[in-house]
Amino acid sequence: MPRVVIASRIYAPEPAAAAYRLGALGRALARRGAAVDVLTSRAPQGRTTDAGVRVRRWPVLRDASGAVRGYLPYASYDVPLLLRLALARRPDVVVVEPPPTTGAVVAAVCAARRIPYVYYAADLLSVAAAGSGVSPAVVRVLRAVEGAVLRRAARVLTVSDPVADVVRTFGVRDERLEVVGSGVDVDAFASEPAAAQQEELLVYAGTMSEVHGAGLFVEAFGLVAARRPGARLVMFGGGVDREAMRARAEELAPGRVTFPGPVPAAQVAAAFRGARAGLASLRPGGGYEFAIVTKVFAATACGAPVVYAGPGPCAGLVRRHGLGWAVDFTPDAVAAAMEEALAAPPAPDERRRLAAWTRTDASLTGVADRAAAAVLRVAGARAGGGSRP
Repeated sequence: MPRVVIASRIYAPEPAAAAYRLGALGRALARRGAAVDVLTSRAPQGRTTDAGVRVRRWPVLRDASGAVRGYLPYASYDVPLLLRLALARRPDVVVVEPPPTTGAVVAAVCAARRIPYVYYAADLLSVAAAGSGVSPAVVRVLRAVEGAVLRRAARVLTVSDPVADVVRTFGVRDERLEVVGSGVDVDAFASEPAAAQQEELLVYAGTMSEVHGAGLFVEAFGLVAARRPGARLVMFGGGVDREAMRARAEELAPGRVTFPGPVPAAQVAAAFRGARAGLASLRPGGGYEFAIVTKVFAATACGAPVVYAGPGPCAGLVRRHGLGWAVDFTPDAVAAAMEEALAAPPAPDERRRLAAWTRTDASLTGVADRAAAAVLRVAGARAGGGSRP
């Protein structure tokens, strides 16, 4: 039986894309007969009990929004991880998720114990930092660390071809690179009959940070609110921009925009099922235009069309598959799409079509199966005495 350790600062059931992605990977590995240990942080709420997956949690620092984000929160996870991983029963392979500081800890321990590791490059933090105004000196250090972690990995998993192209710029060879895709947990974000009385509701669910520029939706809703007095906007999740967005929302549309914080996926799904549209964005000019924004799929999995603002592959997906509106990253363009969405609820047949497309083309189960197969090939090479790929 192959033994796999997943090292990540967050894991299911936390309401975050990385947590959903790694939870799906853990289940996929267990289905294939692996013994899976997850070394993660103590979740603010809830627990996961997936068969074949043992989750070991450690208390960490969190920022004001509840996220494990920033130098001290990262260190509060990474420093204990050094000992946790060094003392863990010897695995055949370790899977590690960003940030690259966690990758560096895993790389060091795995080098000492002669264990291969797989880096799940769903994010490239040095690229995000370069586009968000971080000091060039810090970006250079971060890029050096991230590059070293990527190059030393037995395999690097990426979520799309554009991300793979960026990974290659760090010197990662094609034989160590695998594109597994991106998607959403269609069981957590399931399409069920919508509420009988669908209100004029718009829903955002996810991180509110400089990369996403989610404050755009507050500005756009401010333009819409006076013309549609029954409309509401709900912003689920946390992030560094959340409090500033909350204050701005009270200026533009008092009492009409709510910020429930990070909540379980079932609560988000229930909101999407009754919403006129979901919202997703990617700020242009941040160097992160290659990113896949999984917020798109969370909405469509529940049968809600999406208003997507910004560049990148998601704009093409929305247009190509009729998933909603793909517009420029401006308040006026977003407000126009919001008004069109609010004018009438999606027909039941359209909701079913969106949910069916998501289940077929953007299911996290399929992504996790491809990722698990890649991880187990690395584990098999080690167990069979093969050289590191």
